[in-house]
Amino acid sequence: MIRPNSAAVNIASCPTGLLIPPSTTFIVYSLITGGTSIAALFIAGYLPGILMGLGLMVVAGFIAKKRGYAVAEKPTRQEMCNKTRDAILPLGLIIIIMGGIIGGIFTATEASAVAVVYTLFLALVWYREITIRDLPKIILESAVTTSIVLLMVGCSIGMSKAMAFSDIPFYISDALLSVSDNPIVILLVINLALLVIGTFMDMTPALLIFTPIFLPVVQDLGMDPVHFGVMMTFNLCIGICTPPVGSALFIGCSVGKVPISNVLKPMLPFYAVLVVLLFAVTYIPELSLALPQFFLGYGS
Repeated sequence: MIRPNSAAVNIASCPTGLLIPPSTTFIVYSLITGGTSIAALFIAGYLPGILMGLGLMVVAGFIAKKRGYAVAEKPTRQEMCNKTRDAILPLGLIIIIMGGIIGGIFTATEASAVAVVYTLFLALVWYREITIRDLPKIILESAVTTSIVLLMVGCSIGMSKAMAFSDIPFYISDALLSVSDNPIVILLVINLALLVIGTFMDMTPALLIFTPIFLPVVQDLGMDPVHFGVMMTFNLCIGICTPPVGSALFIGCSVGKVPISNVLKPMLPFYAVLVVLLFAVTYIPELSLALPQFFLGYGS
């Protein structure tokens, strides 16, 4: 039972990287929405990401204690110092990116170039994990991946303009408002719809297709686009951990060498806490907007 539960913990916790920057998901969302501040999105993801991590830690700790799982030996001070030293340079990437954006040294777009140069230095010079000969292959693979994403984003923007021209968001907004004019109910319906969508569709296509549909609706309700971006990302994070097409679920089971059927039951408590936290992020805007307002003066 330990192996399936260990796989469940890793599967449920991996989406925190999609909320805590630097996150490509927020960059894609910004492109789709026509320029929502990437800096604000990055900073907005911290509290929900930390909240997700803490919630999963509480559940994992409770289960481990209840079942009497073995506890690893406490690391020595020397081991802690060594691990901290080894982590300083990689973690410096986050400090450079977020510090530069918040401090106004460079834009979020320029930060990506700085990040590439910094990581290239670490991989090529400091850790020597790659060589000059590896660079053409790496650049080619990056170009292919980027072109796929940009092609999808371009199609999404075209589809968004076509839908706007056809008043489809207006019709969807009317349909939702016909159910209720209460923002709480409408956001509940949108969240439930996205939870279902996330189980059958990967994250990026779901963002590309449904952001142009739901964003005008929530903006009519007075919801901030940064808040909606965090909510939508949090929601679709759950989808990558659920069958039948959850990428994190399949990868986690493959790495853990356990059948998916054995992992689903241990995943249930984690699904429950993720859904509870999703609604906290949805209905408490300050969880997403407090940090952008404090550091960037966003919305003021």
